[in-house]
Amino acid sequence: MSFPRLLTSAIAVFVCALCFVWLAGSSNPVTPAGYVGYLTKGAVFGQSRFYGVQRGPTSAGRSWLLHVTNVSVTPYTYTEDFLGDEAVLSRDNLKISFRVHTVWRIDDAKIPDFMSRFSTTVNRDAIERDPDAIVKTAYTNFVREPLKTFALDEVQRRNGLEIKEALIPIGEAVLQRVQRYTANSPFLIASVVVGNVQYPHEVADAVSRKLAATQELQRMDTEIEIERKERTKREVQAQGIANAMQIIRGQLSDRYIQHEAIEAQKAMVGSPNHTVVYIPVGSMGVPLTGTFSATAPQGAAPAAPGAPPKVQK
Repeated sequence: MSFPRLLTSAIAVFVCALCFVWLAGSSNPVTPAGYVGYLTKGAVFGQSRFYGVQRGPTSAGRSWLLHVTNVSVTPYTYTEDFLGDEAVLSRDNLKISFRVHTVWRIDDAKIPDFMSRFSTTVNRDAIERDPDAIVKTAYTNFVREPLKTFALDEVQRRNGLEIKEALIPIGEAVLQRVQRYTANSPFLIASVVVGNVQYPHEVADAVSRKLAATQELQRMDTEIEIERKERTKREVQAQGIANAMQIIRGQLSDRYIQHEAIEAQKAMVGSPNHTVVYIPVGSMGVPLTGTFSATAPQGAAPAAPGAPPKVQK
């Protein structure tokens, strides 16, 4: 084989080998939506260096020794439980169980700072199983324990039975403290909510009994007030009847009674079925009422047997 052909063959083999090495060492880093990619440029000899960031969904294009670490920038909701052995003693030594709900995310403008200061070495297999592993690990290492400490402190400052009425102020106080703590970091704490407060069974039962007793007292107070109103009503009615009777007694004259008696007799006569009853009358024909002696008054002759009673005209 001639030298030119040998040189050409060698160049072709070298180019093929170079292409193979380039293809083997190059990649097209992809960043999905909701993530920011932290790009690093590797080197055959020496250390990798920061190359740039890319906001998903995007890719950097195939490049030599280019790698990406995707960091989630979507909000997370974490819950910290203070139950069982982690329950907190209030200021009056009452054991309180509760939960703290936190909404947070990573600031997408501070991804380089996050990777250089707060990220830790996470197994690549773990990242493949959970793309958010790097962010969750950083939260656990930097935010979780201070947040729990702030929550414990705010609860311990108050009496046990006052905590349920102060859940919003407690959450706001914890939020302000954790925001001051993370002010110069990539962690953005959006909200902190304290809830699910639980008291020991003895305290809950005592509160229930007190509430039942209070409701019973309120019911009795209501019944007493009803009785008081009823008594006032009866007194008013009795006073009205007494006033009416006094007015009637003041207006019942002899002539009025005589007039009423005549009207009653006229109504009786006009009735198709009526019975005439003779009764003793007094002056001016007014009927006499009461109990009378069957004996004749002194000086008066007794009535003959079978004689009709005398009617005064």
